[in-house]
Formats: sequence, structure tokens, C-alpha cells
Amino acid sequence: QVQLVESGGGLVQAGGSLRLSCAASGRIFSSSAMAWFRQAPGKEREFVAAHSWTGTNTYSADSVKGRFTISLDNAKNTVYLQMNSLKPEDTAVYFCAAKRVAYSYVDYVQSQRYDYWGQGTQVTVSS
Repeated sequence: QVQLVESGGGLVQAGGSLRLSCAASGRIFSSSAMAWFRQAPGKEREFVAAHSWTGTNTYSADSVKGRFTISLDNAKNTVYLQMNSLKPEDTAVYFCAAKRVAYSYVDYVQSQRYDYWGQGTQVTVSS
């Protein structure tokens, strides 16, 4: 089992920055992946960014490339999402997710392939 606890959400003005953190506890494998997804009201959960546990693979959604950066501190078992140049359309509940084994691109970006989820943290960007 893996437990995930997110923190760092809040209210920010457009153009501002936030950093989300997700602390993982439990059994993490070298083949594991960590990711961030988000879900806005009335919309489906969507992929934001993912990071392999070994650090060799990272992926980001086109909508956040150049603005959001995912990083991983293996010593702290924590994954971060640095969000810069925030836009009102980034408003959503952000979820941290972990997957025991990830090999392909599809493994990283599809929410239904993830095994563990955090409780979510609200990010609100005002215009």
C-alpha cells in the first residue's frame, strides 16, 4: 500500500505561482511513477504531469508545458508540482497519483492506470 498526502493548494491571482507537494509513504518501486492530475467542476479528470521514480522519464500536458514543472525528491519520497504563470483555467482540484509499474507513455498519462490517489488539493486562480 502507498499513502499520498498533498499540500500547497490555495488561492492565487492570474500570473502567480504555487507549489504543490505530495508526500508518499509505503512501498515505492524503482518501476513506479508519480503524477499529478486535475479535475475542474463539470469536467473529467485530466493529466497534468508525471515523473518516473528513477527520474528517467517525465511528461507534461501541452496545456502546462513551459509553465508547470514536476520534480521528485527520492530521499523525501515527495513529488512536487511547481506552477508558474497560472491562469484562471488552471483552477481545479489537483490530485497526486502513484502507479506501481509504469513502462509506456500511456501508463503515465491515463488516470485509470494509477493505483493510488491522494485526497486532492484545491487550486483557485482569480482573474
